[in-house]
Amino acid sequence: MKTFEEFVGLLQEELGLPITLEQAGGSLDAVPGWDSMHLLTVLVLLERQSSRQISMPAVLEAGSLRDIYDLAAAA
Repeated sequence: MKTFEEFVGLLQEELGLPITLEQAGGSLDAVPGWDSMHLLTVLVLLERQSSRQISMPAVLEAGSLRDIYDLAAAA
C-alpha cells in the first residue's frame, strides 16, 4: 500500500466500510459504520502492511483516516 487511495481500498475490502476518499479525509465521526474496534483493526492492518510498528497514542489522537494513513507513511 503506497498511496492513500490504496489505503482506502484496503479499508473497503478488509473492513467492509463503504467509504469514499472524501469521507476518509474527514472526521472519523463522519465515516459510515465507524467504531473503536475499527481503529484497532486499522492499526493491525497497517502494521502488517508496513512491517513497522505504529504509535498507538498517535493513532488515538488522529482525527481522520487520512491522519492515520499519514502516521503509517511516516513510521
